[in-house]
Amino acid sequence: MKPDLHPDYHTVTVKMTDGSEFTTRTTWGAKGDVLHLDIDPKSHPAWTGGQQQLMDRGGRLSKFQKKFSGLGISSAKK
Repeated sequence: MKPDLHPDYHTVTVKMTDGSEFTTRTTWGAKGDVLHLDIDPKSHPAWTGGQQQLMDRGGRLSKFQKKFSGLGISSAKK
């Protein structure tokens, strides 16, 4: 194996948006640096649920319902 082929791994501290922190090994920065995160799993809407809403504005669902509405199959329970 060639010498000096792999990058140098060292420990850094990762500081989350809520102030909590943990230590990990990485090639980023220098040994002992602190990585401050702007977005993390505790604050990003993708992980927290956010304000996402699913709306069908004349899209696939509406087209499907319109196309197959005359089959006489009702989704409502009687």
